[in-house]
Amino acid sequence: MRSDIKKPQKDLRKYYHIFLELGFIVALSLFIVATQLDFTTEQKEIDITEEQEVVEMEDVTQTKQKEKTPPPPRPQVPVEVPNDEVIAEQDINLDAEMNMNEPLEMPPPPKQDEKEEKEEDFFVAVEQMPELKGSIKDLQQKIKYPSKAEKAGIEGRVTIQFIVDEDGNVEDPHVLRGIGGGCDKEALRVVKTAKFKPGRQRGKAVRVEYSLPIFFKLK
Repeated sequence: MRSDIKKPQKDLRKYYHIFLELGFIVALSLFIVATQLDFTTEQKEIDITEEQEVVEMEDVTQTKQKEKTPPPPRPQVPVEVPNDEVIAEQDINLDAEMNMNEPLEMPPPPKQDEKEEKEEDFFVAVEQMPELKGSIKDLQQKIKYPSKAEKAGIEGRVTIQFIVDEDGNVEDPHVLRGIGGGCDKEALRVVKTAKFKPGRQRGKAVRVEYSLPIFFKLK
């Protein structure tokens, strides 16, 4: 075989650069043509000013539920009450003449209770409270233990409340707190014998409410 016979592969290599340049030219021309084309689509203008449907709102009136009035109460059946009291007939003189010049006799005013008329004329707290003359021990020694309380084993404290008047005397004593068994009466008896220095308000002797405890203790 002859050595100068050309191989087809070698001939293609010669035209490689030519094909490459042609490819670039074709691609560039397509790009230019593509840029020149107008791809914008026509959009229809929408008229927003078209009349819209008007919706009318009706006023809703609130309904009130009618309250049922309760039925009237049943009338009470009258009950006959036997009355055997005999009312005496009184004669009323309608022909009596009334003299306007004579003074009218007014009914007497109602009587008021003496306790209501009597106001509290004592103090509960003053500048100088009453003081017991002597000691509470001397007063305790006057106690005679009631036999009833002694047999029952009753012990404790009896509180006596009273008024110390302007002269230092005990007035209106009463048991504020007792223990029974005869001890309350004995405490009242002993307190009545007590003497006090009167209480003073602004340098003047006044009536003062006072409380004193009396102790009962079995030996």
